Amino acid sequence: MTDSLPPAAGSDATQRRAWADAYRRVRAASEALCAPLEVEDYGLQTADFASPPKWHLAHVSWFFETFLLDPFLPGYRAFDPQFRTLFNSYYEQVGRYHPRGERGHLSRPTVDTVYRYRAQVDAAMAALIEHADAADWPKVVARLAIGLNHEQQHQELLLTDVKQHFSVNPLRPAYRAGLAAPASGTVEAAGWQCFPGGVHGIGHADESFAYDNERPRHQVFLAPFALAERPVSNAEYLAFIDAGGYADPALWLSDGWGVLHAQGWGHPRYWERHDGAWYEFTLGGLRPLDLAAPVSHVSYFEADAYATWAGARLPTEFEWEHAARGVAIAGNFVDADLLHPAAAPGAGMRQLFGDVWELTASAYLAYPGFRPARGALGEYNAKFMSGQVVLRGGSCATPADHIRATYRNFFYPHERWQFQGFRLARDA
Repeated sequence: MTDSLPPAAGSDATQRRAWADAYRRVRAASEALCAPLEVEDYGLQTADFASPPKWHLAHVSWFFETFLLDPFLPGYRAFDPQFRTLFNSYYEQVGRYHPRGERGHLSRPTVDTVYRYRAQVDAAMAALIEHADAADWPKVVARLAIGLNHEQQHQELLLTDVKQHFSVNPLRPAYRAGLAAPASGTVEAAGWQCFPGGVHGIGHADESFAYDNERPRHQVFLAPFALAERPVSNAEYLAFIDAGGYADPALWLSDGWGVLHAQGWGHPRYWERHDGAWYEFTLGGLRPLDLAAPVSHVSYFEADAYATWAGARLPTEFEWEHAARGVAIAGNFVDADLLHPAAAPGAGMRQLFGDVWELTASAYLAYPGFRPARGALGEYNAKFMSGQVVLRGGSCATPADHIRATYRNFFYPHERWQFQGFRLARDA
């Protein structure tokens, strides 16, 4: 979405049509992702951190209704005033919200009602984009850009949440049984690329869309470092398991060692062992583990333990961004329709974008000079700058036009239901 958003300046009919087209495209993509679901799947919530598909579809509509239609479309009437609470995620300044862990309790509204809600919001948004007052247009565009990128974030969450929900079913159902299995490559030793030290610019610089947590651009000093040319593979991570990596407390941070024992970790999430062979549950069902593919669904704690075992470390987010600058944003995104990490044989720096979100050693904190937006939209990113780690690069479930080198994703160090992996770094 970042590179394909229309320009923000001006409010002529051509520009408004471009925004209307972008809106329809993103909204249609969400519904296309739900097409393989049965109606019984829409309400599933098998963990507090993973929401039902029905909730995702309604929440992104709530976002447009709350932040665009209510303030900018005269005479707009809410589809159902109670949805203001049911589908608010965490915006305290907007009002009350239904508890996150109880989203799966809502058999009503029905799936049909949620789709009718989306249809009303879509019709009203079309009217707003066409007829918004020219004086309001800059604010409408700014919020529309956030709303469309927000919906793309929920498209990725919808896929990762469905994977979580289906994984606990003994039938191991496939989200899409016809998904092509990625071609397995050979497991080659990862090369290293060295980067000189110095003062480098970090953060989003131009006027194109970026979240507030990617700004302001600022200078950081980097000591010389080396970065692995690809993410750690399943084969390499399996060697860590076979070497007793999950049984050696010397490799683990204290909090990680505690989570390991509390949750019984012994391998990445979605790995299964049957008759001496390793398998992985995927959105295409249970498949033999692809040894050449990047390891995914590991936590920060697991990545850090592996790096210690390998005599390396995780890169900082600043090292990662410096290495990614100038690299083409291309790779295995949701548009490739694999919906699973895949091997990328060859030499040179690769897979910085797509396949797996790459864990970094950096805490999710504000950049120097950061100021959150006023009002409820200031809660979008700023309120989470505590206790989380930064991930970079996007995954096989991320829309290709949603990502950029400065994009900062963030999760808690114990979480691992996302398509997240890592590459190694070391001091040069």
